[in-house]
Amino acid sequence: MLKVSSLTARRKELNNCLTNENFAFPAEMLAFLRIRSVALPAGNIRVLSSKLLSTKNGTDSIGSRSESTKAHYDIIIGGGGLVGTTLAAALSSNPTLADKKVLLLEGAPEFKGFDPAGPYQNRVSAINKNSIELFKSIDAWSHIEAARYKPVKQMQVWESNTDALIQFQHDNFASDVACIIENDLILDAVYAKVKDAPNVEIQNKARIQCVRLPKDSQSQLSELELQDGRTFSCDLLIGADGANSVVRKEMGVDVFSLNYERMGLVATLDLGDDACDNSVAWQRFLPTGPVALLPLTDRLSSLVWSTTNEQAKKLQCLPPNEFVDALNEAFCRQYPRVELADKAVQALNTFFGHNATQHQVQYPPKVCGVKEKSRATFPLGFLHASSYVCSGAALVGDAAHRIHPLAGQGVNLGFSDVRYLVECLAAGAYAGFKLGDKQHLIKYERKCLKKNVPIMLGVHGLHTLYSTDFSPVVLFRSLGLQLTQNLPPIKNLFMRGAMGQ
Repeated sequence: MLKVSSLTARRKELNNCLTNENFAFPAEMLAFLRIRSVALPAGNIRVLSSKLLSTKNGTDSIGSRSESTKAHYDIIIGGGGLVGTTLAAALSSNPTLADKKVLLLEGAPEFKGFDPAGPYQNRVSAINKNSIELFKSIDAWSHIEAARYKPVKQMQVWESNTDALIQFQHDNFASDVACIIENDLILDAVYAKVKDAPNVEIQNKARIQCVRLPKDSQSQLSELELQDGRTFSCDLLIGADGANSVVRKEMGVDVFSLNYERMGLVATLDLGDDACDNSVAWQRFLPTGPVALLPLTDRLSSLVWSTTNEQAKKLQCLPPNEFVDALNEAFCRQYPRVELADKAVQALNTFFGHNATQHQVQYPPKVCGVKEKSRATFPLGFLHASSYVCSGAALVGDAAHRIHPLAGQGVNLGFSDVRYLVECLAAGAYAGFKLGDKQHLIKYERKCLKKNVPIMLGVHGLHTLYSTDFSPVVLFRSLGLQLTQNLPPIKNLFMRGAMGQ
């Protein structure tokens, strides 16, 4: 019961509570009024009635709150990572959508920016031509160019159980194979555009607690509540909130996911004098997973080593000199050979008129050191949502799909989602469709599925093929790799797909 000493004091306390619009009417006060028959002014009785009608089981939900308390936006983007922030910049740069009010919600504190004179960071991305074109379209590429990045002129991928290999040359294409860019530099470039956009608002430390979509209510708006209690409504809610997307869960779509029971280990490495201009990306498929070196400068490279959980944790804790030795051994060690596969690869090369020297494995420059505190690990897996859209909501990036990093396509698929979604929304807005209209959003989904599914299945297939030493599988994958190397049209087809062309 309420702790008051007199009826007058109780009446005063009740009046104070009723004038507080955030006051949740307690059960104890109801009992007090019923027993004591407290007399209240007519105005306070009306307030009391309003509070009683708006209170349900002592709790407050998104649906029960007054619409006037919800800030409304045309588009809300949940997740301010690489893909979500790039989407906000693309929306603000599109002439048809520039008048739409956009809210970008990010759970992390405010981004501190990027220092191009500082040490190189361990999280990088291999950005393809399509993604670069997207950055140019939102005027973010000049920001990256003015800082630092490394073009990849050549790429070599090879087996550990045979001599099968495939090499991609810059000369075969009109542009670089890819550009290696630090993730924080990309984020810095797109944030610079977003912060200058008059129609975009950014809120940090804003984690989504729950979501309510039009299919769940009579409202035509999407609604959400943050962990701090703030509520918002919008015409279109976009989930860019990663593999554990709250938006995707509320959409109720089926999700196919796999835990690879593998981890990725990243680090920044010092190279020896044999690195030359260091413009080659190297990847070797080991029995436990692929290990890759991505060029950063003439004397620095970024490591992405996919391996078992146990080995990843061990490698992360090794002393620097032992870690460097283990890495150099991974690229140069002779693993047990599969004789039948070796002979098949040699026969295939002979059939195409190539001798052994024409397809000889080259080895990456020697690693001399690892930057302090640059080693980190992350889990690997596969995820794909059965649908990317519903009425009032859409998914982009890791919220819709997640793949193994062995082909460097994960973030590029996310940027491709951004391009398709902005094109779809602009076309719909021009034609008079509502932003959250599923009948128009489905066009975005179809474009994405057409591009994403083949790449995702291909990458998943490669991971599966290179996760075993079973001789028939080694024979099959070695012949496939070498056949691709010997048939330029097939090799160019794969490469153009990887470049987003």
